[in-house]
Amino acid sequence: MGKKRYAQVGTGGRARMFYEAIAMRYQNSSSLVAFCDMSQVRMDFSNKILVEKCNHSPVPTYKHTEFDRMIDEQKPDVVIVTTVDRTHDQYIIRAMEKGCDVICEKPITTDNEKGQAILDAQKRYGRSIRVTFNYRYAPHHSKVRELIASGVIGEVYSVHFEWLLNTEHGADYYRRWHRNKVNSGGLLVHKSTHHFDLVNFWLGTQPKTVFAFGALNFYGQAAAMKRGVEKFYARCHGSEAAKGDPFAIDMESNPTLKGLYLDAEAESGYIRDRSVFSDDISIEDTMAVLVKYKSGAMLSYSLNSYLPWEGFNVAINGSKGRIEYTALERPYINAGGKQCDEGATVFHKVRVCPLLDTPYEVAVPTKEGGHGGGDPAMLDDIFLDNPPFDPLKRSADHTDGLRSILTGIAANKSIASGLPVDVDTLLHW
Repeated sequence: MGKKRYAQVGTGGRARMFYEAIAMRYQNSSSLVAFCDMSQVRMDFSNKILVEKCNHSPVPTYKHTEFDRMIDEQKPDVVIVTTVDRTHDQYIIRAMEKGCDVICEKPITTDNEKGQAILDAQKRYGRSIRVTFNYRYAPHHSKVRELIASGVIGEVYSVHFEWLLNTEHGADYYRRWHRNKVNSGGLLVHKSTHHFDLVNFWLGTQPKTVFAFGALNFYGQAAAMKRGVEKFYARCHGSEAAKGDPFAIDMESNPTLKGLYLDAEAESGYIRDRSVFSDDISIEDTMAVLVKYKSGAMLSYSLNSYLPWEGFNVAINGSKGRIEYTALERPYINAGGKQCDEGATVFHKVRVCPLLDTPYEVAVPTKEGGHGGGDPAMLDDIFLDNPPFDPLKRSADHTDGLRSILTGIAANKSIASGLPVDVDTLLHW
């Protein structure tokens, strides 16, 4: 058997983890054969990384309009999709039509109509779709699944899940394309897909009914004016008003942000450093969601993206006790620093509180790597010829990807309508 051939579409901030892994750690079994992107500048920058850091030859590049030609000429076995969320469905479906398997960065897509198109295409062509839920592989998240599966707290009745994004990482969503709901589905799809997938994964169940509230309370021009902000600017680069603003970023001084985005602006039209207090933001920054699951369990979930620290608090309540689970994460700006800092765990604590007995902490080994050590473990599972046996079954396919976004999609619909949403009405399986 020869090396498995991979082509990657989308060479922005999320791409590097995959192409560096193929070019270095998994080079004996994997071969990177092409890049595809709307920006030649970004592809050239990615090829520069391959040459200078990975000691790898540059790969052929294809504009986004040449996707079919790339597959015809390079004949990849697998297409890795790391484009803007709203375009995931196009590349997933066309890759399957052309006979390729797919690895897709989360979320698999942004709305239920696109989700239905992906589901129907997968049934037609029978190709594999892998969704990269690296949080499943973080040791502390895996331990929670182990504990619940072991029955230590019995049947799970309810989960409280609070996720906090601070003003470094959280603010970054309001500078980028994510700030427009048509691109990202909002944070309840783009970001919370991780969290809703974890609950599905931990409990082994699926969402049934969702009700939600959401608001833009901190970011955006109206919220800033309400707090007395008087100086506004369109973007950070070249703005005197942005100097000294803690919510501004400097792309000029960061080689990666400059190479991927600032230098590519004239070609791509994409502005990476917009003001987080401008008036065209269409996503929320304050979200509260209630979910009833098919198992009977209930979830109360909140996501706030302007808080003093980054991390989460989780409480899982069952018939025999309670798991209390908290973590502090290292905040980061996407593509603005070391990959291993993305979602890296600074502190975590897992505590089991049995009914009528003494609570105790559960030791969880700390592992190096992004997303709490989940990135290296997930990459091994994806790219090794014979990955280690995984009794937790952490590998996620298109059904896992779709079920995770259905909670967020239903929450978006509930915010818009003020009504609960029956999740089973969103997709025809």
